Amino acid sequence: MNFIKSPLAIALALSLNSTVVFAISDNEVLETITVQGDYREVNVQNTPSSLTVLTQADIALRNAQNLEEIVGAVANVNFSGGSQRARYYQIRGIGERSQFQEPINASVGLVVDDIDFSGIGSIASTFDIAQIELFRGPQGTRFGATALAGLIYMTSNAPSDEFESSVRFSAGNYNSVGAGLVISGPASEKVNYRFSAEQYKSDGFIENTYLGKDDTNNRDETSLRGKLAIEASDNLTIDVALLYFDFDNGYDAFSLDNNSKTFSDQPGFDQQETTAMSAKFTYSGLNGFDVVSTFSHANSDLAYGYDEDWAYGEYEWRADDWDNGVYNPDPCITPTGCLADVDGYSSTDHYLRDKQNSTAEIRFVSQLDANIFAGTTSWVAGIYVKQEDEDLQRQYTYLASDFTSNYEADTVAVFAQFDTKINEKLMLTTGLRFERRSSGYKNSDAVVNLVDDNMVGGKAVLSYQIDENAMVYASVNRGYKAGSVNSSGTLSEELRSFAPEYLWNYELGYKVSLFDDRAYVRAAVFYMDRDDIQISSYHLEERQDGSSAFISYWDNAAQGYNQGIELEAAWSLSDDLEIYGSLGFLDTEFSGYLDEDGNVEPDRDQAHAPNYQFNFGLNYFISEQWQVNLAVDGKDAFYFSDSHDEKSDSLALLHGSISYSAQDWQVKLWARNILDEEYQIRGFYFGNDPRDGYTDKPYYHHGEPAVFGVTVDYNF
Repeated sequence: MNFIKSPLAIALALSLNSTVVFAISDNEVLETITVQGDYREVNVQNTPSSLTVLTQADIALRNAQNLEEIVGAVANVNFSGGSQRARYYQIRGIGERSQFQEPINASVGLVVDDIDFSGIGSIASTFDIAQIELFRGPQGTRFGATALAGLIYMTSNAPSDEFESSVRFSAGNYNSVGAGLVISGPASEKVNYRFSAEQYKSDGFIENTYLGKDDTNNRDETSLRGKLAIEASDNLTIDVALLYFDFDNGYDAFSLDNNSKTFSDQPGFDQQETTAMSAKFTYSGLNGFDVVSTFSHANSDLAYGYDEDWAYGEYEWRADDWDNGVYNPDPCITPTGCLADVDGYSSTDHYLRDKQNSTAEIRFVSQLDANIFAGTTSWVAGIYVKQEDEDLQRQYTYLASDFTSNYEADTVAVFAQFDTKINEKLMLTTGLRFERRSSGYKNSDAVVNLVDDNMVGGKAVLSYQIDENAMVYASVNRGYKAGSVNSSGTLSEELRSFAPEYLWNYELGYKVSLFDDRAYVRAAVFYMDRDDIQISSYHLEERQDGSSAFISYWDNAAQGYNQGIELEAAWSLSDDLEIYGSLGFLDTEFSGYLDEDGNVEPDRDQAHAPNYQFNFGLNYFISEQWQVNLAVDGKDAFYFSDSHDEKSDSLALLHGSISYSAQDWQVKLWARNILDEEYQIRGFYFGNDPRDGYTDKPYYHHGEPAVFGVTVDYNF
């Protein structure tokens, strides 16, 4: 864990989306970064798909505490707010934005150390993470229904065969403090271990003016990881990972005045306590193929709740209250001026979940000397099973008693992939996956549903290696996502369940390394044809007091498409300076959808699908010890929902850091959103303010303002 000394090595190691890092030796040996999430480990530059790998150095540049704080650097990847930490991500404009009462399936999967956290990604801490792989486009053969739009695959650092240890301390504005510890090394001749622990706390940037507090949207996050690498025999290796996360966060993010000042008397919470494990067995003692078996289990208690009225109780806002500072709007927004008394409503909405999932995969991977079809074709085949169980208790002011539900789903899949070398330069990859998912749902409103889905996905990829530095590829991928059920008994019978969604992804790509591996370019153009699109919709049910209640549900729209371009590049101009960047263009549309209220949705862009995203940056090395990074992320405005027309603002955020490295320690000053730009990450459109008679208008959850701090790493 010593810091790299060569300025050129540091530049390439710290490059965003970097393909290579340099290991220090007399000959300055080039070490390739490999993709861990596919069936076989492959060099990212030789992978015939649109894929970004973020290394540990990339994470450090941004001082990203959580996955949500670094994905802005990746083309055509977005995330949604509406919770303390992002739970849902969107790739190429496809992905969920929230979950309330319905049991839903994620379009973008999240896997951490071979454990499936799709849809519950709040705990995606980046501490001691080795790399993050972002697969764009459907991964129907490899991941099935978990990856309709793509998948995020996070891998923590492996146990080391020599003892190493480090500590990290950080402090920043909003009373943010963090401390981490890593210990790794050999436990015996055959067993290596690694243990990491981190505690992070922050008051958050929301001020609750009614309670007089500035920590109602706080973060209190604990992450523990333990890993073992066991050489059980000459032919068997066992890799074990144990994970524990306890995120005890507040949630108070929406304001009646659409700013960072709230009036909630019962601020919400966003908590997740997860215990999880995975075990991977690799056996190579058979002739012709290796056997790779992976097992995982995760148990998560999730609690999410908010103050629905965003104000204080059965409140009355009086003119004299405004005068003495309890509340002082400027200007007063009521039609007749400042009312003497304004009566509102008081409501909280809490969702308590117990979610368990277990997975098992056994795959047979051909050995290099056992290819079939005259030695031209390597192969992989296997079976995958998954069991899910989710219990929900909803505590809601307007319910006579708590709403409860149980959702169970069993998945069985079989898959196969063949890589055929047609000649020295041309490779054909074909894959197929058949998946059957059976789910059952019941709730306290006497809604019972059984859903069985049979789904087929796969791919055909033709890649051509132009020379040792460049390749082109063309691919066709079919992805799918399982259907599910809606929980509301007030919905019509035909809306009680919704069908699977399918898409075809057509893609052309080009990858090249230039100037003796001092630069690279990766480009892809794609078209996605979507069928039976699953979209989140709602209709508003008016209460007697004039306020509105959401009746949310999922439905299948008729059709749609997503098309675009992705470009990534980096260039080490000299030993002192490197530039890098990414650019994504996206054009999306869905059409032909009729919602529950009889409204025909117009043909328009899909939600959370900005038309462009970009990231540009530079690394400058003043000396072997001092280094500076500047980067800017940006994205176009995008619709918040498929069921209303409110959009975010376009944005460009400036980030930077300056660090000093010595033999065993590093000090870094860092900042994100240096110019303190205001921007939105989630939005709704409805009436919730009694001061204007509950007139429909937009409400926003804002992204983080300027955050800055210092981080110290010490190896011992």
